[in-house]
Amino acid sequence: MGSGIAEVCARAGMDVTVDEVSAERADLTRRSVERSMQRAIRSGKLDQSAHADAVNRLAYTTAIEDVAGADLAIEAIIESESAKRGVFHELDRIIPDARFLASNTSSVPIMKLAAETSRPERVLGLHFFNPVPVLSLVEVVRSIMTSDSVLEEAKAFAWQLGKETIDSQDRAGFIVNALLVPYLLSAIRMYESGFASKEDIDRGMVLGCAHPMGPLALSDLIGLDTLQFVAESMHDEFRDASNVPPPLLNRMVEAGLLGRKAGRGFYSYAGDTPGRAKQPS
Repeated sequence: MGSGIAEVCARAGMDVTVDEVSAERADLTRRSVERSMQRAIRSGKLDQSAHADAVNRLAYTTAIEDVAGADLAIEAIIESESAKRGVFHELDRIIPDARFLASNTSSVPIMKLAAETSRPERVLGLHFFNPVPVLSLVEVVRSIMTSDSVLEEAKAFAWQLGKETIDSQDRAGFIVNALLVPYLLSAIRMYESGFASKEDIDRGMVLGCAHPMGPLALSDLIGLDTLQFVAESMHDEFRDASNVPPPLLNRMVEAGLLGRKAGRGFYSYAGDTPGRAKQPS
């Protein structure tokens, strides 16, 4: 997600500093961005001149202090509330004059992140969707403290990226995941119970409901650990049984069967390079 957000910002003419946890991760992110832009070139959506310009606008670092002076920041780390709170505490210190600080979280309440800063009125959620260069939606999430001016500024920023925005209240799951996650968990329970095979569940939704991807394949794409975390966050907030992670999901996460990024989830995937998994088998 972070690499996709960095790419669309650079392609929109913005200078971007990507802060990663290690030099290895920074290199993986750089290669992920390059692969994505090469696909855009092959499909005719990006020319060589625009590609070169975008590459020149991207910088990579492993020191968060290097984002000093940035106009804004978008956090897109793992779905861990404690880790995200730590990042916002640091960003508040490093870029006190930023127009806004945004989180790409899909489940952590924005107010919990804003509480780590000295200016909660400038904190909000900008939830992109994967793959970011392809999908046009951004959920804009305001906390009870987000100011109207920051909300409008963040929307204008998303529009600069060529994205469409929808407004969500600061509730776990926001709009899309509040609808999507119970559906995915229901599909996992159906498979777990032996009601139908994983292939038939997915084919049923693709062929019968015109979904581009079945729920189990989509769970693999999202990441089963991420799905588990979002489900738990939604259950903590709403106490709705439909959001309880099924035992099979919990066991798969414990076993490291996290989906495409791990090479195996409900399906097995050839290769171990993120974003290049072949069709499930």
